[in-house]
Amino acid sequence: MHRPTLVRSMRLTGALSAVALALAVAAAGPAAAHAEVEAEGARALDQNVELTFSAASESATAGISKLEVVLPKGITPQDITYEEGPKGWKFAPTGRGYTVSGPKLAVGEDAEYVVTVRQLPDAKELVFKTLQTYSDGKVDRWIQLEEEAEGDGHGHGHPAPRLELKAAAPGAELVSPSPTDEPTTSAPSPGTASDKPAAEESPAKPVADNGKDDDGMPVAVPVGIGAVVLVLGGGVWWFRNRRSGSA
Repeated sequence: MHRPTLVRSMRLTGALSAVALALAVAAAGPAAAHAEVEAEGARALDQNVELTFSAASESATAGISKLEVVLPKGITPQDITYEEGPKGWKFAPTGRGYTVSGPKLAVGEDAEYVVTVRQLPDAKELVFKTLQTYSDGKVDRWIQLEEEAEGDGHGHGHPAPRLELKAAAPGAELVSPSPTDEPTTSAPSPGTASDKPAAEESPAKPVADNGKDDDGMPVAVPVGIGAVVLVLGGGVWWFRNRRSGSA
């Protein structure tokens, strides 16, 4: 082969290789995006298990600012202890799981954090559906189950993080549920005295009857005076009638 022909052939091969590599990277980019949960050697009914969660950034313009996790059956928010995560991020329980959020991460930076679960349920696998929010309000929904995560047939879906568990260790048992936060004071039951307004609950005591009238004078005094007047009046009337009869 002449040298010019060899050079042209090598250049063409190099160009085709570069194009193929670029296409491969472009195709692999979306497929590489993921949200995962890991716990090495985790078994059903294991206690105090550390779970490491990671969520890939899919935005070229905004940073991740919050992750919301829906806990699987058998794990409650009270069972979760937040260990570590991005700087400044905080843990907050919700009605169905928890959130981990804080200052937005750098554009393209994945989010990773660690929690401890009080006890894993007796199951073969656990699914942690995750909503990933960016600083611009966009949300990636890592909630698809395995059969739904095929996407366009090239693995471009948003599968939920899954954790496969080994069988429970011999003798492992389910411990009592985590205690929930009790209110400081118990709510009164309907119909008790505490349900009533304070004025009704503690009525003022009636003033004791001390035998005095409104002027502070004992009631017996005017009554006695009246009796004396009646007696004297009756005596005068009787005396006058007697004298008239004698005349």
